[in-house]
Amino acid sequence: MAISSLRKGASSPLLLLFLILFATTAYASVGDRLPEFQQCVEVCKTENCPPAAHNPTPIPLHRRLLFWTCPAECDYTCQHIVTDLRLSHSEPVVQFHGKWPFYRVLGMQEPFSVLFSLGNFWAHYDGLHNHVLKKISVTYTMRPYYVWLARIGMVSWFFSAVFHTRDFRVTEELDYFAAGASVLYGMYYTVVRVFRLDKEQNGGKRKLWTGVCAGLYLGHVGYLKGVGWDYTYNMGANVVVGVVQNVLWLWFSVKRYYGKEGKKGWMVWPGLVVMWVVAAMSLELLDFAPWGGMLDAHSLWHLGTIGPAVVFYRFLVRDSEEVVRREGRLKA
Repeated sequence: MAISSLRKGASSPLLLLFLILFATTAYASVGDRLPEFQQCVEVCKTENCPPAAHNPTPIPLHRRLLFWTCPAECDYTCQHIVTDLRLSHSEPVVQFHGKWPFYRVLGMQEPFSVLFSLGNFWAHYDGLHNHVLKKISVTYTMRPYYVWLARIGMVSWFFSAVFHTRDFRVTEELDYFAAGASVLYGMYYTVVRVFRLDKEQNGGKRKLWTGVCAGLYLGHVGYLKGVGWDYTYNMGANVVVGVVQNVLWLWFSVKRYYGKEGKKGWMVWPGLVVMWVVAAMSLELLDFAPWGGMLDAHSLWHLGTIGPAVVFYRFLVRDSEEVVRREGRLKA
């Protein structure tokens, strides 16, 4: 399951509908158009930033290492000056440049999103090194697919942490492309596992499916880079792919639970994980101003996807043990 990166889309058509309806307001932010904000930034740059300032205000090293410039410092400072002023007059907190005004920590723009992205990175790292590599038999033909599942998940969440540390066009693109790769790979390996395309006799079908998914990813990246950076399209593409794999895992979970092998509790884990992920993603619909200037719905969404990843790697181990045991009996 592409738990790592349905973060750029929702897991159900209903969530997609709501996200599309409200996506416009997220980027048409009010804060950076406020006259008081614009005036504050101009005054700040004149008084603190070269060449206008006679004595430029120094920027601490740790922030300079994260590419905080004097104009960016003014923008950040004025966001909070205006926000504090609005709160003192009982006015609502507004977004600036499409984002809520977060309090940074050690130069990180959205510290809790960074922290929880690293938590998801750990979940995939732990899944790879303490479960896939240690507990899944090297004879099981799905093992290499799970290794790549964890690796792509780690890359995806690493770039998520980078993006939430500093929001630039390049970090945004790396985050989106890595997330898209993780979502698409989730659908890719799900089809391979559910329909057992990993078996030698299904080599032709596997190669065809691999080519289709590679083409879809290249087309996706090419569209965003060559045609236009379309947030709604990107979200919709991820949603469609995510819905396909979630439906497959739900079907797989129900089929296995009521199959000939008898009801076993661990066989329902994929279905429970799907519902868990959908519930976590529903937090994105709330999109409230960050509590304490740091904890918002998006960061809670990232927090909510750590647990499902941990559970799902344990399911993959149990599933592999069952398959190896069953196939061993057939060969005996």
